Amino acid sequence: MSGIYVHIPFCMRKCTYCDFASYPKETYKAESYFACLYRETEGRGRQLSEKVFDTVYIGGGTPSAVDSKFIAGEMRQIRKFFSLTENPEITIELNPGTVDQKKIDEYKSVGINRFSIGLQSGYDDQLKRLNRIHTAKDFLLCCKLLKGENISADILLGLHDQTAEQVKKTIDLAIAGGVSHISMYALTPEPGTPIYTDYLNGELLSDDEVADIYDIARAYLKEKGFLRYEVSNFAKEGFYSRHNYNYWQRGEYIGLGVSASSFIDGRRFTNTYNIDEYINAVIYNKTPEIASDVIEGKDAEFEFIMLGLRTEKGIKVSEFDRLFSKDFKKEYADVLSKKRAFLDFDGENLKIKEQYLYVQNDIILAFMK
Repeated sequence: MSGIYVHIPFCMRKCTYCDFASYPKETYKAESYFACLYRETEGRGRQLSEKVFDTVYIGGGTPSAVDSKFIAGEMRQIRKFFSLTENPEITIELNPGTVDQKKIDEYKSVGINRFSIGLQSGYDDQLKRLNRIHTAKDFLLCCKLLKGENISADILLGLHDQTAEQVKKTIDLAIAGGVSHISMYALTPEPGTPIYTDYLNGELLSDDEVADIYDIARAYLKEKGFLRYEVSNFAKEGFYSRHNYNYWQRGEYIGLGVSASSFIDGRRFTNTYNIDEYINAVIYNKTPEIASDVIEGKDAEFEFIMLGLRTEKGIKVSEFDRLFSKDFKKEYADVLSKKRAFLDFDGENLKIKEQYLYVQNDIILAFMK
């Protein structure tokens, strides 16, 4: 599988936890950005004319904050200059406070068939504290407009004074909206974000408290028919995100737009995070890339292991042996022995035991050492 990621950096306003490349919508004219995005899309598409892509993911920022004509224009560019499979999965991220029937109809008219809604919490006081522009009611109204579509919802863990019961009620709200996929992420306070001050002051939940809530929420999602296929992603049968799963399988993807990252032909590269630098680079026919690295040898091995062990299925040893011309069981015999209490291994399939998947870091880092 191969994917296309498109970054739309505009928002109505910035959330307190956001560390992504995003800008208030009025700060930059969308016309300038999208003109450059269309040009980059054409150039990358011509460079990758021999590759076939089966997913497109339009993220941000808040893609639904801009006029839907810009999104439609980008989809036309993608279809014109990239080769897509017959039935590609095409996702767009939505903020419930920025959608209407006209936008959704235009999204569907250009082939968008999966909608990822940033719910975050089912409690309006928590949403207000996060500087979100929507309410729980707005989420349900958005879902009503999308009735019958493939819908995903994002939920945040670790908010101020958040309880497991509140997370379960948020899950109930998502299910009431008709979602078939839920991404449940632990809040990560990044330096420079407003919520980082709350973290320093000890106002957020501890890691142990978040882990406890995660375990309760995971069990609740399973009870409701949502199967975990990656540490933060849960879906009903047949509704996992093909685009996200491609990342965990170390598949190829091309990133378009400011701050977008790519992995093509063993090379990882990232576009500039500065929107002015991005626009100037594209206008003057220069690459907007600021970082590039060929991933090979031990680094490639560790990526394969690290990404695979984040998933419920884990990794296939025979696939590792084929890709890297090595004997996995001999190469990592010491780690397999030391960490055996945390691992399920039948000689071919290796995965982290279900109860340890959320606290996977120490287990995975042992393979790097």
